[in-house]
Amino acid sequence: MKVSVLGIACLRVFWELLAFECKKFNECNVYPREKMRSALVFEFNDADFPRKSYETKQYKKGLKAADAILKKFPEHGETLSMKGLTLNCMDRKSEAYELVRLGVKNDIKSHVCWHVYGLLYRSDREYREAIKCYRNALRIDPDNIEILRDLSLLQAQMRDLTGFVETRQQLLTLKPNHRMNWIGFAVSHHLNSNGSKAVEILEAYEGTLEDDYPPDNERCEHGEMLLYKVDKLAYKEQEVSLLVKIGRLEEAAELYRALLSMNPDNYSYYEGLQKCLGLYRDNGNYSSGEIDELDALYKSLAQQYTWSSAVKRIPLDFLQGEKFREAAFNYVRPLLTKGVPSLFSDLSPLYDQPGKADILEQLILELEHSIGTTGKYPGREEKEPPSTLLWTLFFLAQHYDRRGQYDVALSKIDEAIEHTPTVIDLYSVKSRILKHAGDLAAAAALADEARCMDLADRYVNSECVKRMLQADQVSLAEKTAALFTKDGDQHNNLHDMQCMWYELASGESYFRQGDLGRALKKFLAVEKHYADITEDQFDFHSYCLRKMTLRAYVEMLKFQDRLHSHAYFHKAAAGAIRCYIKLFDSPPRSTTEEDDDKADLPPSQKKKLKQKQRKAEARAKKEAEGKNEESSASGVSKSGKRHVKPVDPDPHGEKLLQVEDPLSEATKYLKLLQKNSPDSLETHLLSFEVNIRKQKILLALQAVKHLLRLNAEDPESHRCLIRFFHKVDLMTAPATDTEKLIWSVLEAERPAISIVTVALFLLVADSLMHRAAAAEMLFVLETNKKSEALKLIEDSTNNLAPTNGALGSVREWKLRDCIAVHKLLETVLAEQDAALRWKARCAEYFPYSTYFEGKRSGMYNTAYKQMLTNPENGSASQAGVSADAIASNGKLEAFKNLAIST
Repeated sequence: MKVSVLGIACLRVFWELLAFECKKFNECNVYPREKMRSALVFEFNDADFPRKSYETKQYKKGLKAADAILKKFPEHGETLSMKGLTLNCMDRKSEAYELVRLGVKNDIKSHVCWHVYGLLYRSDREYREAIKCYRNALRIDPDNIEILRDLSLLQAQMRDLTGFVETRQQLLTLKPNHRMNWIGFAVSHHLNSNGSKAVEILEAYEGTLEDDYPPDNERCEHGEMLLYKVDKLAYKEQEVSLLVKIGRLEEAAELYRALLSMNPDNYSYYEGLQKCLGLYRDNGNYSSGEIDELDALYKSLAQQYTWSSAVKRIPLDFLQGEKFREAAFNYVRPLLTKGVPSLFSDLSPLYDQPGKADILEQLILELEHSIGTTGKYPGREEKEPPSTLLWTLFFLAQHYDRRGQYDVALSKIDEAIEHTPTVIDLYSVKSRILKHAGDLAAAAALADEARCMDLADRYVNSECVKRMLQADQVSLAEKTAALFTKDGDQHNNLHDMQCMWYELASGESYFRQGDLGRALKKFLAVEKHYADITEDQFDFHSYCLRKMTLRAYVEMLKFQDRLHSHAYFHKAAAGAIRCYIKLFDSPPRSTTEEDDDKADLPPSQKKKLKQKQRKAEARAKKEAEGKNEESSASGVSKSGKRHVKPVDPDPHGEKLLQVEDPLSEATKYLKLLQKNSPDSLETHLLSFEVNIRKQKILLALQAVKHLLRLNAEDPESHRCLIRFFHKVDLMTAPATDTEKLIWSVLEAERPAISIVTVALFLLVADSLMHRAAAAEMLFVLETNKKSEALKLIEDSTNNLAPTNGALGSVREWKLRDCIAVHKLLETVLAEQDAALRWKARCAEYFPYSTYFEGKRSGMYNTAYKQMLTNPENGSASQAGVSADAIASNGKLEAFKNLAIST
């Protein structure tokens, strides 16, 4: 096909218009990446093309040029492909794919067409298809550097490490004078577990450098490369790890001591030294002789590293009796004097060791008494500052909260507040105590009081929001969270900032309230954040090689490989699965069913219902218009331009509920949990619930076996086991070969599982939750034994936990467990009288619980409402603002009515 000179010129201009954008992307390293238009890289030499075309994004001009060419040459493949790529940048994807495929069809031997096809797939995150297209392009033009570079980025993204090594080697061969190619080749071997080869490549690269290298402007990058090649600290840590593995413990011990001289507050070095000396136990159980040896070891280390905090804290983990008391006194005394709020968090692991909580209680009580009466520590002559008593009371309040003695905890924290009413941490801890005691509304009120004492503290504000969400005060929580978001637009900004703790807490609140649509929307938003984080790593494959941040790059890749094992993703996936299970068990009514119900209503009720619907629609429309006006007013920049924010088409998550198969959706997230959180009991509990509903018997059996492997004593494991075999007993006789095979597997597994599980369950069956599980399964297996099941629960006793001399009674039952038992009585057993008796009984054990309506529940919340009503008292006056409108970092929000209404 002959092409006129004018046509060639138009084609060239059009190609350069689009190609300049990727050229710009390679020259500047912008993060986060823009759309795919920033990634277009092609081979052109016309430097006279104006940059303005890129900066102004003149896609219409490009389309016009393409149409002019295609008018004369309608089957020109490369022009068709480039036009499709242009349309893709304009969000016209269906047309883009159609044109690019047509371009490939018309010119299948063009590497440009295949390259464009790969870029199109890459823009939609179809990385495997993009790699196929790049490989096809390289078959035509095997030495094309731009395509090789794009291919290497995708191979790193998909962890095709063997292909990554080959591609980086080819790039180095084609362009050996480029530093990035040397570094990329070395990193590819490192990621492919060939560290020695990576070092050889780096040394070969250093051999190509001149004597006066590096220049002043590249010293930082060169230093990063040297640290990546040999990080002395990381080298020593790896060396000592290998020495321990091969049994050369004496050399390892010496090296650990050398590491301690570099960082005497690194706990892992002390642990490694103990292992080398044969003085480390995973369970923490040491013989008296080992304790004496450890004591001597740490005393010598304490003399050597007098400023180290770790060398004083670690002995508290293994010392016992009087030695523990003496060491604890020496440890806590200076920290109480300094006023370290995190002291209790530091010592909280000791509460899991028998007897140590009692010793700490007696010790701190003695300190409180001595400071309160003499102003000194016992046996000391120096006077302590008044704040020492405050932090002693602060510690005691958290201690009694941990032990479930909420009356004593509240009295101690009130005494501390009376001592110094301006310390914000006191109100935060009091809020936490009330939350544990069961008064969530009062906890939210106290957290808001703490917030008002420092309106510029984001952490205190966030803690207040969290307490409000725990109390299901979602609207109030949203307004409070908006105080620290741009323009007060909490939804978009919190989502854009990937504020996952807020979305998780909101989702849990909506789930408790039965609003599955909004709950699912919040949980899936968190899941999307993790997908975005995975995609965002793509930008760093080239950025880190160019900027030489190689150590951080390798660590980032390792982090990405275990990204979905993070606790926030686990919570979000588990929450979404629970929503889908509930949606399967109680599907929403269809529009047809609702219309049928309305048809049966009398005309007068139909008229009232229509009026009510019209009012609701008008109210919703008015609220939406008000929000749009607020966002429009706040979305005006200094230049006067109005920022248009995207409107959420499904703000309440109603479309998310319109799924044909909720269990299939749940299975998607379940597979991610099984892959990334295989040692979590919740993962396999959810697996059992999903698969038993899908009639996947062998998968349900697999979940039961995992539960028994992880914790056969857990009541949930026992409950799933009984439900599983009860389901099997109800199955019809096998007819097909597949059913017979499944049946044979079940019969082979049943005896061993049942005997072991029953034996383990009986060993711990006296706890409340084990008795509740046994009662529920008894009723499920034999519904005529409801009275026996009720007796099994109601005969449970809330015994005093062994305290070894601790002051005050500490009972075994937990508020969370008692609430679960009450719901069991109300729903599964459907025995309202028994539920009322249980509620009255638990109200005595948990007097602050609003769920059980204890005699002290709501007491603190009522007092807080009175503070809001009376401007002379309470947090509003302490914060220096009126009670009618609480000032919040420069904005006035009318929280009074919201707080009183809740």
